[in-house]
Amino acid sequence: MELPKFILGDNTDHPDSIFVIHTEYPRFIINLENDDVEWFEEFTKEDEKELSAEAEGLIQQANEFYDREVSRYEDD
Repeated sequence: MELPKFILGDNTDHPDSIFVIHTEYPRFIINLENDDVEWFEEFTKEDEKELSAEAEGLIQQANEFYDREVSRYEDD
């Protein structure tokens, strides 16, 4: 099965939270309510330096994905 790069998620235990899951390396979930990020990967110190530059772009893409998805619901 081929997964999309981003997936929206919600949970009734966290009614104010909106989650975006990034399914490609480096995998993470971001809570758009507070921009909390949970990484699914283990990183070395060297990885963390490279990741910090890439993470900003990925988090921006996650926000853009959410905005795009919401606009598609509003257009219906």
